[in-house]
Amino acid sequence: MEITYLDLNTLKPCPLNVRKHGDTSGTDLMPSIRRKGVQQPLLVRPNCEGYEVVAGQRRLNACKALAEAGEAIDALPCIIMADDDDAAALEASIIENIERLPMDEIDQYEAFAALLENGRTVADIAAVFGVSERLVNQRLAIANLYSPILNAYRREEVNAGDIRLLTMASKRQQKAWWKLWKDEHQYPPTGRHLKQWLFGGAAIPTANALFDLAEYAGGVTADLFGEESFFADVDQFWRLQSKAIAEKREAYRADGWSEVQICEIGAYWANWQYVGTAKEDGGRVYITCTDDGEVTCHEGFLSAEEARKRARAAEEPADTPKPVRSELTQALQNYLTLHRHNAVRLELLSQPAIALRLAVAHMIAGSTLWRVQPEPQRAKSNAIEQSVADSPTQKSFMAEADEVRALLGMEDGDTVVKQGCWDGRVLSEVFERLCAMEDDAVMRIVTYVMAETLAAEEAVINKLGETLNVDMRQHWQPDDTFFDLLRHKPALNAMVAELAGDDVAKANLAATGKVQKGILRDCLNGNRKAKVTDWLPGYLAFPQRLHLEGETAV
Repeated sequence: MEITYLDLNTLKPCPLNVRKHGDTSGTDLMPSIRRKGVQQPLLVRPNCEGYEVVAGQRRLNACKALAEAGEAIDALPCIIMADDDDAAALEASIIENIERLPMDEIDQYEAFAALLENGRTVADIAAVFGVSERLVNQRLAIANLYSPILNAYRREEVNAGDIRLLTMASKRQQKAWWKLWKDEHQYPPTGRHLKQWLFGGAAIPTANALFDLAEYAGGVTADLFGEESFFADVDQFWRLQSKAIAEKREAYRADGWSEVQICEIGAYWANWQYVGTAKEDGGRVYITCTDDGEVTCHEGFLSAEEARKRARAAEEPADTPKPVRSELTQALQNYLTLHRHNAVRLELLSQPAIALRLAVAHMIAGSTLWRVQPEPQRAKSNAIEQSVADSPTQKSFMAEADEVRALLGMEDGDTVVKQGCWDGRVLSEVFERLCAMEDDAVMRIVTYVMAETLAAEEAVINKLGETLNVDMRQHWQPDDTFFDLLRHKPALNAMVAELAGDDVAKANLAATGKVQKGILRDCLNGNRKAKVTDWLPGYLAFPQRLHLEGETAV
């Protein structure tokens, strides 16, 4: 008779041999199973979907109820019937053997240890009691636990789940935990909090590694039962895991998938928000990774929203242009536009001939502002408004505004261009003052007026930046608002590659946006060696450059 261990989700009741009378829920077994696990093996036989339970329905139902309540259920001990097995004889044999086995784990340990001292092997002990060798090893491992904790467990004061976690602790940690347990003013960690207390954060099982464990050079912490082990060096794990995720993405691409999207670590996969889509129909692969490093590849999906858009697009004429998704959000585009506009119009102040020609072009072709009125520089948030106001470029421009107002005899704080003001007396006074000025003063005012009425969101800003050879490094420095507005994860990773190098970018491919922004900041402030000096985001350059191939700025 050989016992094997099967996952709960592979077991279901046998329709030909279920209890017809009495309570089959197994609720009365739940306290015992919660403390000690399933002690008596289930009798099962294979079916097309796993295994069906011939004997042990109440144990099965109790375990399912515990799992639905959020309890962690280990694999269940089972005896798999062969086609020619007599079920009644096998069940009787199980009952006969298990009745000779002490049901308390500590009693089992003492019985096993006594046989071991008398020269029996683990295999001999398993055969005597009709249990697995793994169960024997588990019980013998109990000897390594701190004795007061064992005694408390025997009194059912400590549950089995916490005992298993404590087997992974050193004697020092066990004693420290017991001290908290005995202190009536303290709350010892239990459950997942105990795991965090032992490991100093998220415990990462070695089973979650995508990479070959031979590549890992750090320590490994294992429980005394030999069932679970965890990475001691979490940082090294994430470096290797991120690299393995990147390699998995490339493997999917080589296999013909049009797009493989790596989700942020810890992001929840809401499957109801996605629609199954075949690879040949443009389905994507989404790679998710939990906080404890478990990676799942969801093959052949599109977001429900995109699936709807594709369905609508299929009904449109074939020559309908397809919208291109920009990597720039509206808020970031606004931030970039205003900073670029500031730089161009300040440079324009030193080019009166260009300003005059630009004014003539406005007169001929018109613009959204040629009424005439000053550019309002409307910001989409207080943070963007403050960033623009605090920039040295804006302050230099406003200093020139003060000088022009002084030339025209205007009051401080007043706009030079009188928006919507058709007061003839003011127009006459300004005209009379201009007539009394030398050409240089008039040209200075004309140049400023052109700059003040230059629209911020016109394509001409980009052309002017190129014409004037505007170097944004002289007008802009990265600030908190810029980093807060960066949202496009692939573009962020491309920036990390430009500034910190390809190896760093690949190692942080699945990292959060916050982590990648931190790398950019460290490179810029000198805390990390940068690949380039005087780095400037392509968004602010003239001409503007995006960081991903195939993207288009809108």
